[in-house]
Amino acid sequence: MEDKIKLSSKKIKNERKLKKIFRIALLIFLFLFILLYLVIGIIYNSGNFSITLDKNLYFSRGIIIYDDPNYKVYQAELSVASPKTFTNISGNWLPDNLDDSTGGSHNGSEYLAYTFFVENVGDEITSYWSELFITDVIKKIDSAVRIRVYRNGQPVTYAKKASNGRNEPDTIPFEEEKLVARNKVDNFKPGDIDKYTIVIWVEGSDPECTDDILGGEFSVYMDFNSEYVEN
Repeated sequence: MEDKIKLSSKKIKNERKLKKIFRIALLIFLFLFILLYLVIGIIYNSGNFSITLDKNLYFSRGIIIYDDPNYKVYQAELSVASPKTFTNISGNWLPDNLDDSTGGSHNGSEYLAYTFFVENVGDEITSYWSELFITDVIKKIDSAVRIRVYRNGQPVTYAKKASNGRNEPDTIPFEEEKLVARNKVDNFKPGDIDKYTIVIWVEGSDPECTDDILGGEFSVYMDFNSEYVEN
């Protein structure tokens, strides 16, 4: 009888031990799952567009970026709100007055629109480089993305070359696989202000805008540098 009690007691202890190990393993699994979810969220849900300023442009040349004309301070990065989804549309549907914004986000339900400013608050005539990249592409959605850049009211629309190697209609092709465009602004005088409006959408009339890109994701970022940067 005593042996049976001992065996029963040992069995209960083992069961409790296994349950404890199972709970610990489950907690570790849940922790790793949450951590992975947060990492993916940071990578893919931090926004489709961001703008950064090389600190040398400010400290050496007195150039700043801002999206509120009433709040002109040094910022290394501008945070840009994105639409919840990018449903494909025709660029012909976009409003004609997207560059009339006084600054900040003014998205539509199917496109991103953001206006900001680059100003020389220094004492000397200078220059700067701007570079526009598209990255973190999933399901080749970049093949149908359009990026329109207004600089002081003058728009230029960029698109990846078509699968046949030709330029998409009314667009300038990406300079490289991920580099959309690189431009230099010279003779930027003290007090000069360049106004930029960026518009991003998925072009529904693009032959490569098919069901294959459904669920695709992408990020666009724009850098302002003090000199040419070889990538």
